[in-house]
Amino acid sequence: MCFGVWCGTASPAVAQDKATKKHNELTTDEVSAGWVRLFDGETMFGWKANNDVNWKVTDGVVHADSGDPGLLVTTTEFADYELRCDFRLSKGGNSGIFLRSAFQPKDPTKDCYELNMCDSHPAFKTGALVGRQKPIKEVVGEERWRSYHVRVEGPKVDVKLDGELILTYSDDGSGALRRGFIGLQKNVGHAEYRNVYLRPLGTKPLFNGKDLTGWRVVPGGKSEFKVEDSAIHVRNGRGFLETESTWGDFFLQAEIKTNGKHLNSGIFFRAMPGTAENPSNGYEAQVHNAWKGDDRSQPVDFGTGAIYRRVPARRVVSNDFEWSTMTVSAQGPHVSVWVNGTQVTDWIDTRKPNDNPRDGLRVKPGHFSLQGHDPTTDLLFRNLRAVELPKRGG
Repeated sequence: MCFGVWCGTASPAVAQDKATKKHNELTTDEVSAGWVRLFDGETMFGWKANNDVNWKVTDGVVHADSGDPGLLVTTTEFADYELRCDFRLSKGGNSGIFLRSAFQPKDPTKDCYELNMCDSHPAFKTGALVGRQKPIKEVVGEERWRSYHVRVEGPKVDVKLDGELILTYSDDGSGALRRGFIGLQKNVGHAEYRNVYLRPLGTKPLFNGKDLTGWRVVPGGKSEFKVEDSAIHVRNGRGFLETESTWGDFFLQAEIKTNGKHLNSGIFFRAMPGTAENPSNGYEAQVHNAWKGDDRSQPVDFGTGAIYRRVPARRVVSNDFEWSTMTVSAQGPHVSVWVNGTQVTDWIDTRKPNDNPRDGLRVKPGHFSLQGHDPTTDLLFRNLRAVELPKRGG
């Protein structure tokens, strides 16, 4: 499935200026295809500044114009991905978007790929990777909204500007970067960003849609796990279905539907092998679409996308009786969760190491496990897919 400028359609920056669709939103099809919002249009949740730049959010735009040069950096690292981002640069300005970056990059030829925004740079202008490669042709980026669409995959970085391919670069050296943060820079002048979307690449199916090959039912449970209409249907409980494979640092994406009101379930990860006595010793990405009163920012029982018993979801964005998409990232002690493309959890496990995530920090690989919670359980899981992240460094 293909969206936006990568397929040669009109630039999001241009099209959305003329449409009624709000900025910083994804369509249902885009969410199902794996896209998430890195910037929610209202807050800087999921980001961290690496210096004292005056970052702020105004009318759906994150922007800055004073302070020493610095970055607003994602708290999550990414490896292979598509990135879409609109930007606007003041006259004579100089900023950029940093890819696979260190938190405090010092040298753009070694510890990041810096996609430049600077029409007046003496060597690497807008569309260039600073210190690495110039664009195919000269382009401009000042004083109006422009849209980058970047594909970072293996050693390759491909860049489109408003739908036109302007750069193809392959880092075949021994120091090629494999994963890192994404950074929005304020260097010289006023830099503005919106519509910052990302889709992880390289995910492989965990479920073939036909049978439970690659999965096993944990003994001792009461849940029923059947394949129906290309989905895993979970009824009754308590019980668990776990992958035969194990995963350490990863991105997991899954579509989930609750066939009842306020049902409770979850996807466990980095879990110890389940037994009848200990069926679910892992971290749990909670599934529970309930909130207090009319306030979705007050989840009941931690809420969908929470890490159960560790940190609540900041908002419940999914609904019962509807398909929702969950994206889980685990990287060392850091865990992020998006639901329907919105980041709801950003958490670091500061506990002492322990093989059992119920008792402490576990960073080594473990199983994924689907939960049947109780006799009311009636859920569907489909389109389960994951990718293991490469180690840091070249």
